[in-house]
Amino acid sequence: MPEMMTLIGGRTSKQGTSLTHGKLDGEYLEVTSTVEMNVEDMARLGLKNGSRVKLRTPEGEAVLKCKGRETKDLPRGILFLAYGPLSSQLMAGDTAGTGMPISKNLDVEVEPVPDQAGP
Repeated sequence: MPEMMTLIGGRTSKQGTSLTHGKLDGEYLEVTSTVEMNVEDMARLGLKNGSRVKLRTPEGEAVLKCKGRETKDLPRGILFLAYGPLSSQLMAGDTAGTGMPISKNLDVEVEPVPDQAGP
């Protein structure tokens, strides 16, 4: 069952340095396709580092990998995602005149994606 959380989009230093190799490079794609989540929230949802989750807003959805963060670094109920193609799928187009879509305090549904068993 999906759970509501708050998503904060932003930039990271690792995202910035990986841009020197290009947006199609593995490091940049890794950084922008991993959502950071409180470890207690992850445990409650049965997730571990590397588990996949679906985030959904009224504008769209994205499937991302999880990375755990301690409560002192990321409070329960808060998610962080570096700007990139997948974060853009979750944001509305309205920029409130700033030229940048609203990316802070987005209400998102969080739903674990079951692991796919191989042959």
